[in-house]
Amino acid sequence: MLVVDGDELRDGVIRDLPSFLKAGDLMVFNDTKVIPARLFGKRRAANIEVTLHKRARPGIWFAFARPAKRLSLGDRVDFGALSATVADKRDAGEVLLDFETDDATLMAGLAMAGAMPLPPYIAGQRPADTRDRGDYQTIYARHAGAVASPTAGLHFTEGLFMALEERGVSRVSITLHVGAGTFLPVKAEDTADHKMHAERGEVSAEAAYLINEARERGSSVIGVGTTVLRLLEAASSGWGQLESFAGETDIFITPGYRFKSVDKLVTNFHLPRSTLFMLVSAFAGTGRMKAAYEHAVRTNYRFYSYGDACLLTLDSEARA
Repeated sequence: MLVVDGDELRDGVIRDLPSFLKAGDLMVFNDTKVIPARLFGKRRAANIEVTLHKRARPGIWFAFARPAKRLSLGDRVDFGALSATVADKRDAGEVLLDFETDDATLMAGLAMAGAMPLPPYIAGQRPADTRDRGDYQTIYARHAGAVASPTAGLHFTEGLFMALEERGVSRVSITLHVGAGTFLPVKAEDTADHKMHAERGEVSAEAAYLINEARERGSSVIGVGTTVLRLLEAASSGWGQLESFAGETDIFITPGYRFKSVDKLVTNFHLPRSTLFMLVSAFAGTGRMKAAYEHAVRTNYRFYSYGDACLLTLDSEARA
């Protein structure tokens, strides 16, 4: 774990995390659960691969298809334990698939026919295997619906939770169902032209109350993962009060943004030119994050989903 606090960089390991926090601090986790959303099927003789990325209605999901050009409206795709009809086609290989069943039956079919939707930089090297069903899931995952893991949470174990409790650090959960769009690079020259795919999330009234209470008493709020940070910012009012939330967010955070909800962030090392690197640069400072990543490369930190962690402190100039 690389600790980035102002211009100071400190090398450590994830079990050191409690020593950087104080009694009364509150950690916020994303308890979404990854579904086996990658499917391999056939449209007549053509091989079709799809990755579900957002539920539209019961049994109906938006998906990225390859090769999408082989699909037309009304086509039937057979995935073995499941089949679906192409109900709509959109840009960038996106389709709407109607599985013509209820959510429970669809989830059971995905468990049989689907594969874990590993990020492209892993899936391009090897197929998902049975170990990924556990490895690509946090130990506190509860609510099924994500098609990408909130990977900062993969570092947490029951032993680390016990150490945090002994330190006097409490925790609360919110839910953001991470979509496959989180991996899309920013190709537009102007970030204002980049389209973020909406993701569904929920912050309960109880969670909002606990987070507001921690901030009011002067304790730090620590977000675990960029998904937590995005959802909390989407649910925060203009004056920094967190409110209960249930709906979709397509918030895109870039340098110059002023944060209202979180004081520290646990996250992994992200792809260059990604929305996630832009977010952490907004949070801790662009120059600071470039220096941190250069240090991480020199000292052989592991990057991306199954990589190492960093603990970031909010840049004072980025605070609302």
